[in-house]
Amino acid sequence: MSTSEVLPQGAGYGVGIGLFFSAFMVGLTAMQSRYTGVSPTESEEFSSASRSVKPGLIASGIVSAWTWAATLLQSSAVAYRYGISGPWWYAAGATVQVLLFAQLAAKLKLNAPYAHTWLEIVAARWGTTAHLFFMFFGLATNLIVSSMLILGGSATVTSLTGMSTIAACFLIPLGVSIYVVVGGMRSTLLCDYTHTTVLFAIILTFMFTVYATSGYIGSISRMHHLLDEVSKISPVAGNAGGSYLTLRSKNGLIFGVINLIGNFATVFEDQAYWQRAIASRPSTTVKAYLIGGLAWFAVPFAFSTTLGLAAVAFSAVPAANSPSQDPLSSNFIPMLAPLSQNAISEGLPASLAAATLLGKSGAAALLIVLFLAVTSATSAELIAVSSILTYDVYVRYINPKATEQQILRMSHAGVAIFALVMGIAGVIFYYIGVSMGWLYTFMGVILGSAVCPIALCITWKKANKVGCIIGSLVGFSAGIIAWLVTTSALNQKVINVTVRDYEMLAGNLASIGVGAIISTTASLIWPDDYDFTSARAINNRGAAIASRNVNDELEEPEVEKKGLDVSASSTTNEAQIDPELDPVGLNKAFKFAARASIVLTLVLIILIPLPLFFAQTVYSVTGFSVWVMVGIIWIFLSAFAVAIYPLWESRAALRLISRGVIMDIFSPGSGKFVAPSSMKKPVE
Repeated sequence: MSTSEVLPQGAGYGVGIGLFFSAFMVGLTAMQSRYTGVSPTESEEFSSASRSVKPGLIASGIVSAWTWAATLLQSSAVAYRYGISGPWWYAAGATVQVLLFAQLAAKLKLNAPYAHTWLEIVAARWGTTAHLFFMFFGLATNLIVSSMLILGGSATVTSLTGMSTIAACFLIPLGVSIYVVVGGMRSTLLCDYTHTTVLFAIILTFMFTVYATSGYIGSISRMHHLLDEVSKISPVAGNAGGSYLTLRSKNGLIFGVINLIGNFATVFEDQAYWQRAIASRPSTTVKAYLIGGLAWFAVPFAFSTTLGLAAVAFSAVPAANSPSQDPLSSNFIPMLAPLSQNAISEGLPASLAAATLLGKSGAAALLIVLFLAVTSATSAELIAVSSILTYDVYVRYINPKATEQQILRMSHAGVAIFALVMGIAGVIFYYIGVSMGWLYTFMGVILGSAVCPIALCITWKKANKVGCIIGSLVGFSAGIIAWLVTTSALNQKVINVTVRDYEMLAGNLASIGVGAIISTTASLIWPDDYDFTSARAINNRGAAIASRNVNDELEEPEVEKKGLDVSASSTTNEAQIDPELDPVGLNKAFKFAARASIVLTLVLIILIPLPLFFAQTVYSVTGFSVWVMVGIIWIFLSAFAVAIYPLWESRAALRLISRGVIMDIFSPGSGKFVAPSSMKKPVE
């Protein structure tokens, strides 16, 4: 066992399998079914939780699904590389996509309220060719995201326990698939809530240990001193004064751009985020995404400001056997030696810092938090791909007249199939030498070209089918060519998979930029005039929708402009099927989402970081103290939003479950939920 393997292999296999946690989640699903009447025995409940989930739980699910292994490991890696600019650019560069996605979520509820996947909307609007074309991007996104989850999780579990990497690649998705098959989408959201709650508790534990109680660091001023010492020993190239304590970081800014572009693809093209919009109540979808995005920001920012910077600081803390206490002395032996680029790319700064900080306890805590991050995001990917395989492959092309039970069986099979694919993909990438860090920065090169075309398809009536397909295809080619040419030019005509800034920047910019320019320009020159009637009819078996032509730009709907009276006889209006689908209200929600998300994006990407970047300030103890305190306050507010608030909004269901359990204890069999004849839906 190497020095980094501070836990026995049994701990790795126990976390990898996760059977105890699976049993726990299966038990929760059984309790929910017995005491609230919510049961995943119908395909609609399995895939979309009956489209009735409240905003707090959706926000918690967004935080959980967006917290990958990379969120914890790669954010700490960029903090280790670039200093305090790394946490900001990682968090801000991956938050704005969720905030902006609130607009797409609002349009989804307005334009296709009964869809199961975003690909169903593409098929309804543009037909089979476009459907199959964009399905490639959708499934490629799920595969790349899942591979990153497996690569990051297996690398850290192996580092801490010595567990076989190959075994970890297969065992991580195994336990997750069990409770996803049993409980479906609602079980996944309950799992997300459990994960998120424990995640915040462990992050707070690390933060207070590093900045308050640790004998090695123990205060903000001590951390500042150690980072300043390390800056003298090994200055950061491209940073103001070579310091870790500045936002003036050239390479940090380049990473921020790469991060921003790449993550648009993994949000806008990942069914996991559409799935949560679909499962959400229409009236609160925008609220859920705005809360979830802002709450998620705190996770990578606080975590990497803690463990990423601690890994740097430990290289200025003398080891027990160090002949010298002066970090500048040639006889100085640090507690944690500087890491290689490969070790950083694998996301090891966080694991080594946790183990150095708290020994086996720190390693165990990180292993738990990693398990929670990997399994929650894995469950989101499993249910997402299951929905695509079920509704976009099986129902559309194989068995259009599938029964309820056939659809449900295919949904279960889809989970099992993709769990196996995840393990195989992780092993393949491991053997060809692709790390999580490289895959994270490269994903925008492959996927970025389809971001704008997909967004236009869902939101803009003028989006041109041919232009969007050509834009995606040419953008994809441009991204690959730009990456190859730049990599070759900077590496003496050698193509490799080393994480480098400029080649990734070139590939990401070319992919998303060319795709956006071609699709938008073609749509302006040859505009479509789509009224979304066919999209609103997707899976709407309750009525033949003859929907009014809702203006899909930023104008008021016809009803509001003309003052028309929608009488009770208008039985084909969606709002009469579900009052929350009123187009006037959903249009207002979209406008609010547009204003709020754009303002927050400008604040996080431009108004805060760029003035601090150009100021070239190296922060004093006071400035660094404000930085850390912002992280602590933000993590507390986020914990309240996604851990406490969901309990409050679900208080009726919790009372019902408690009542049923107590009745079963004192009178076995009497606690089972029986819906009143007037109740159309189970209590949630």
